[in-house]
Amino acid sequence: MSGKQSAGLLVYRVTDTGAEVLLGHMGGPFWSGRDAAAWSIPKGEHGPDERPEDAARREFQEELGLPPPDGPWIPLGEARQRGGKKVTAWAVEGDLDPALAAPGTFSMEWPRGSGVLREFPELDRVAWFSLENAVEPLVTGQRVFLDRLSECIGDGRRPSPPRR
Repeated sequence: MSGKQSAGLLVYRVTDTGAEVLLGHMGGPFWSGRDAAAWSIPKGEHGPDERPEDAARREFQEELGLPPPDGPWIPLGEARQRGGKKVTAWAVEGDLDPALAAPGTFSMEWPRGSGVLREFPELDRVAWFSLENAVEPLVTGQRVFLDRLSECIGDGRRPSPPRR
């Protein structure tokens, strides 16, 4: 089992129809053409000398090219992904425009064995999903964070104005 640790920040917003979460489609050739279980919360690895909260803030900035929204962070706990990586996540309310995202890049040899290094975006798409519609696209090991967010904020619907 992997000893790797990641930390991430799940941004949510409350709309008239319920809560939505901001997810990123993982970039690179392995995820191209996939949609189910190919989206992630903005997150990244950290070492033992970095606080998970600091890593979550740094990775959000690196992956989206945007600062994380201001506001109180809701701890969503930890989850272990299929490969063994432990992910610690928080949620924060905010309303970011996905069109403003300027994702960072990573380098990898592609095609494998070619000796050619290519750069790919960390995230190739960023979009809002309702809590219900986020389940299928989100990486399986991170789906528990949707349930935990829902427990914290309820259905995320804005209260209706009082009738007169």
